Amino acid sequence: MKILVSACLLGMPVRYDGRSKGLVSDWLSRLGAERVLLPFCPEVAGGLPTPRPPAERRGERVVTEAGLDVTAEFDRGAELALALCQREGIRVALLKEGSPSCGSGRIYSGRFDGISLPGEGKTASLLRRHGIAVFSEDQLGELASLLTAS
Repeated sequence: MKILVSACLLGMPVRYDGRSKGLVSDWLSRLGAERVLLPFCPEVAGGLPTPRPPAERRGERVVTEAGLDVTAEFDRGAELALALCQREGIRVALLKEGSPSCGSGRIYSGRFDGISLPGEGKTASLLRRHGIAVFSEDQLGELASLLTAS
């Protein structure tokens, strides 16, 4: 089974601040040995540089704190993630919580105030609409249960 994984969770420095989140755990290491993990950053794939200004969702739009609309890049990255999943037969994704691309349960408010609210990023939402199960790094237990059952 192949699993799409936010590249930043695998230690790749692709986040807006040029860093990674490096979710390196025994569980993820074992998972990688047993499954094919495909790293992907929708924001970079969509054409945004690293580093880049932070961005947050405001409804269907994604904007930087300075007001620059980067929705097209986020939408392009989401479409490319979906295309990769469809091409590779990927049915499961592990994405970075809070991200305007990858957040699967919470995203920032859109006011750049550090407050997160229930919501989904562009990529997580698109993948779910196409039947791909999306998990965050806070749901590793649920993901493990799904993988064990399959």
